[in-house]
Amino acid sequence: MPTNPQEIELNPWESQAALFDEAVKRMNLPAGLQKVLRLPGKEVIVHIPVHMDSGELEIFTGYRVQHSIARGPGKGGIRYAPDVTLDEVRALASWMTWKCAVVNIPFGGAKGGVVCDPKKLSRGEIERITRRYTAELLDVIGPQRDVPAPDINTDEQVMAWIMDTYSMHVRHTETAVVTGKPIALGGSRGRQDATGRGCMIVCDEALKKFKMARDRTRVIVQGFGNVGSEAARHLYQQEYCVIGIIEVDGGVYNAKGIDITSLIEYRKKNRTFAGFPGGEAVDPKELLISECDILLPAATENQITTQNAGKLQCRIICEGANGPTTFAADEILHQRGIFVIPDILANAGGVTVSYFEWVQDRQGFFWTLNEVRERLDQIMRFSFYDVMSYAEQHNVRPRIGAYMLAIERVATAVQLRGIYA
Repeated sequence: MPTNPQEIELNPWESQAALFDEAVKRMNLPAGLQKVLRLPGKEVIVHIPVHMDSGELEIFTGYRVQHSIARGPGKGGIRYAPDVTLDEVRALASWMTWKCAVVNIPFGGAKGGVVCDPKKLSRGEIERITRRYTAELLDVIGPQRDVPAPDINTDEQVMAWIMDTYSMHVRHTETAVVTGKPIALGGSRGRQDATGRGCMIVCDEALKKFKMARDRTRVIVQGFGNVGSEAARHLYQQEYCVIGIIEVDGGVYNAKGIDITSLIEYRKKNRTFAGFPGGEAVDPKELLISECDILLPAATENQITTQNAGKLQCRIICEGANGPTTFAADEILHQRGIFVIPDILANAGGVTVSYFEWVQDRQGFFWTLNEVRERLDQIMRFSFYDVMSYAEQHNVRPRIGAYMLAIERVATAVQLRGIYA
């Protein structure tokens, strides 16, 4: 466990635990129930032997954590990255519990990860890692147990491999074991851009709250992967003025607004922002603290910390990533009057459409893109007002209001079910 203050601040499990503790101290929950809700229900560590292309046998470590299944099957992505840790996966699983409860869909929270560097692996090596990881989790995952999805460095192809491996072992095709699959294998229309679209929807609601106009709202987006690029694209299409995009290899800035469609095409072709004619190159760290109306962090955890929270020049933060703001930094933002749309609300569009995909797979009946988007829009808007109303009712900031609402819903399920002994 981390010991020095900086390590504690940047540890995602410690950060989410601090938010949980702040929320429950304002609630009348029995001490024993608090303990049940605070800790994961199950943690699995697997060591995966894989034959590499070189002929060598390598061992990879994988995790799957189920935080809560009180309201339904576990739900959460699988990420492949060299810096995956058990504490990170624990935190992400707990955030999934609260996220699903905030938007009131019948899932619990889970998360998985494999410690590897996909950039250094061939397609065949990634497939073998995926299939062996899935085989090790056969007793853990399933359409009524725990339903994985894509996350950092995993995609619909990885989900297809998981679905196929699981299906081969249960001896029938089971499409509902994962979400985020190709449409040809039971994926849902509207899944690819769901998280980014959800961010746009809650930004719209925030603008209504503050009586702001889209075309005069300047936005800076950090991260240009699936969530960041789709959020930027949807905001641009709705006439927001997206003035900055931040990536690890550089930033792009244009005070008059960036043509996001052109930037997406340029990045896809060149794999870099360098030389993009529609904006000037800017240092990413400087762009993060540049003046704007909405800052949308859509990269990874711990991007807003005590080191930069006091320097931000935005009015609203919409958290497209999971845990982009540390607990200590969140208090600074609150004191400065920056309105935060918390991650467990802001980026819940992805899990909402994952739920739609799971429902469609189990029914064997699929919806049109318009049906998916209409239902997503309704859930995200209702959830925004549920959180804001709860926060105002209890006189807390939106993040704590979101946690309190989510904890109340999960606690109710646990109390109604009782503790089996």
